[in-house]
Amino acid sequence: MITDSPLGQAVTYSDTYDPSLLFPLPRADKRAEIGIQGQPPFVGADLWTAYELSWLNPKGKPQVALAHFVVPSDSVSIIESKSLKLYLNSFNMSRFDSHDIVQQHLVTDLSAACGLRVGVRLTLPDHFHTQIIAPLQGLDLDRLDLECTHYTPAPEWLSADHTQPPVTETFVSHLLKSNCLITHQPDWGSIQITYTGATIDQAGLLRYLVSYRGHDEFHEQCVERIFMDIWTRCRPTRLAVYARYTRRGGLDINPYRCSHPAALPSHARTARQ
Repeated sequence: MITDSPLGQAVTYSDTYDPSLLFPLPRADKRAEIGIQGQPPFVGADLWTAYELSWLNPKGKPQVALAHFVVPSDSVSIIESKSLKLYLNSFNMSRFDSHDIVQQHLVTDLSAACGLRVGVRLTLPDHFHTQIIAPLQGLDLDRLDLECTHYTPAPEWLSADHTQPPVTETFVSHLLKSNCLITHQPDWGSIQITYTGATIDQAGLLRYLVSYRGHDEFHEQCVERIFMDIWTRCRPTRLAVYARYTRRGGLDINPYRCSHPAALPSHARTARQ
C-alpha cells in the first residue's frame, strides 16, 4: 500500500521551487509481484514528456519549454506522476538565470529521487516546430474482429507455435487501457510489441492486451507485466515492448522494455498524445 503520496489527495500547490515535492516509489516492490527477483530480464527506460514547464527569467518574465526525461529502467525508483507535476509547478514563480540552470536542477533533482542519473532535454519555443507526431509502426492487431471477455490481466490467452520456424514480427494496438493504481482514473495508451521467436497467436495477444482494461497499475508496471507474461509464456529469443500513454496533468509516460541492448525508440508522440 502506497502511503504519504500526494496522489489522490487534496494538496496545496507550491509555486516556489521545491525538489522535496518529488515522491519516489521503489521499482522492486511491484517487480516482485510478477516474479522478478534481482536483475530483470530486460533493459530500457521510461520516456516522459512534460508539456507545462515554466519559470521566470531574472527580469521576472515568464519562460516556457517542453521537457523530455529519460529514466533508466534500472533506476531504484520511479517518480509518482502527481508529485512530478507538483514539483514542476514549483518552478512557476521562481527566477533562474537561464534555461541551462533549470535543466541542471531537473537533472540533479530527478536523479536524486530515482537513484540513477536521469537524462533531461529542454525544447524551447523556437524549436517547438521540430516536435514530431508519428504512428507506431507494425501490424495492426486491432483489425481483428473478435470477442473479448476478460478485463483483468489474462496471460492464459498468450500462446506461440513452437512447431514452426522462428519469425521476427512487430505488432501494434491502440486498445491498451489500464487504471491508476491509486485514483483509478483511466490511462489510455498505444503499444508496440516486437519479438523474434515462435509465431505468437495474434488473436490471443490482442485479447490479452484488452484484458488490462480493468486493471489498476502504474504505466511502468503494466509494461513490465506485459513483457514478463510474453517472455515466460511465448518464450521468444528477443522481445521489446513499448507503450505510449496519453498525457494526464501535462505529462505523458512512455515505458520501453527490451530483452537485449538496443537504441531507445524515437520519442515522436502519437496523434492521441
